[in-house]
Amino acid sequence: MKFNLFMENAINPDSERLYRHAYLLSLFTIFYNIVEGIVSVMLGYRDETLALFGFGVDSFIEVMSGIGIAIMIIRIKRNPGSSKSPFEVNALRITGFAFYILSAGLLTGIALNVYTHHKPETTLWGIIVSAISIAVMLWLMNAKKKVGLKLNSEPIIADSNCTKICVYMSVVLLASSLIYEFTGFAYADVLGAAGLIYFSFSEGREAFEMAKGKSCSCGEHCEKS
Repeated sequence: MKFNLFMENAINPDSERLYRHAYLLSLFTIFYNIVEGIVSVMLGYRDETLALFGFGVDSFIEVMSGIGIAIMIIRIKRNPGSSKSPFEVNALRITGFAFYILSAGLLTGIALNVYTHHKPETTLWGIIVSAISIAVMLWLMNAKKKVGLKLNSEPIIADSNCTKICVYMSVVLLASSLIYEFTGFAYADVLGAAGLIYFSFSEGREAFEMAKGKSCSCGEHCEKS
C-alpha cells in the first residue's frame, strides 16, 4: 500500500528537471523585473518621461505576479490537479489592485502633462530599456511555453501566453520613445503612457478574474480552480 502511494506521488526524472527549469524561469522573471523596475523608475524620473516611469512601476507589479507564479509551479509539481492556494488568490487580488492603481496614476500624470505642456528631457533610455525588454520577454515567453508543452501543463502554458502582454507594453514604450526622440512630437510620451494604461487595466481585470477561478484572456490554456 505504501509502495503504491509512493509510486503515485513520484515524479519521473524528466518531469523533475522540467519543473525545476520552469521554477528557475519564474525566478529569473522576478529578478529581471526588479532590475528593470529600478532602472526604469530612476531614469524615467530623471528624464521626466511618464511612459518609462510607468513602465518601471509595472515591472514592480510584475514581480508580485511572478512570486505567485513561482508558488504555483511548486504547487502543481506536488499536485498537478490542485486548486489555487489562498496565497496565490491573495497575490492575484493584490496584483489586480496594483494594476488599477497604476492605471489611475498614469491617467493623472497624463492629465497634468497635457495641462502643463510638459515634455520629457529625452526618451533615449526608453528606447534602450524597451528594446532589451522585448528581447528578454520574447525569450521568456518561448522558453516557458516549451517547458509547459513538454509537461502538458496548462497553467505554465497560460503564463507563457500572458508574457505577451509584457512584450506589447515594451513595444508601446519603444514606439513612443522613438517617435519623441526622432520627431520631438510633444504628446508622444503621454500617448505611450495611455497605451500602458490600456494594458495595465487589462492585466488588473485579468488578475481578478483568475482569482475567481475564471480562465485568463491572454491565451487558450488557462488554469481553472
